[in-house]
Amino acid sequence: MSEESRSSFQNPVAGFGVTFKAMFKKRLTEQYPEQQKVTAPRFHGRHQLNRHPDGLEKCVGCELCAWACPADAIYVEGADNTEEERYSPGERYGRVYQINYARCILCGLCIEACPTRALTMTNEFELADSSRENLIYTKEQLLAGLEDGMVDTPHAIHPGTDEQDYYRGLVTEAAPGTVRQRAVSAEERPKDEEVDA
Repeated sequence: MSEESRSSFQNPVAGFGVTFKAMFKKRLTEQYPEQQKVTAPRFHGRHQLNRHPDGLEKCVGCELCAWACPADAIYVEGADNTEEERYSPGERYGRVYQINYARCILCGLCIEACPTRALTMTNEFELADSSRENLIYTKEQLLAGLEDGMVDTPHAIHPGTDEQDYYRGLVTEAAPGTVRQRAVSAEERPKDEEVDA
């Protein structure tokens, strides 16, 4: 038997050997969704907009995350803070923040671009939906919930501090007596108060 005919016979046998070995291996069956799979601690899942310890938002509306996104899945509109309506300690805040999960590839480049650590990724991975419209997450859906010692935005900054104190970690909770300001932005204004342009 020539070398060529021997190799033409051995190649299929070697291929069937791999299949034959796999037939007797124990199968791994996951019972999802009844048993949730535990993700790695640094898993790239749904995004979250973080808050400072007193409840003010960390997002300053700089739009760097939108510029860094290779899938063009993030839309940000910044606006100026006022003393009557303050959402973040600095001059600006993210008035509109949207992430389109029909386009997002969960790469994490937006996280790297964020200068204030306002945007992070959670371990939540169940993002499927039957509607494309529901895959566009708004700021309200992405914003982290309030914890003890926080007051919902808008509200005044901690008395006796400035923007830099927030980034140094000197503000650990809302000042006693801090109350939520009455929002006057277009999103929260009651319909009867809106004026046609």
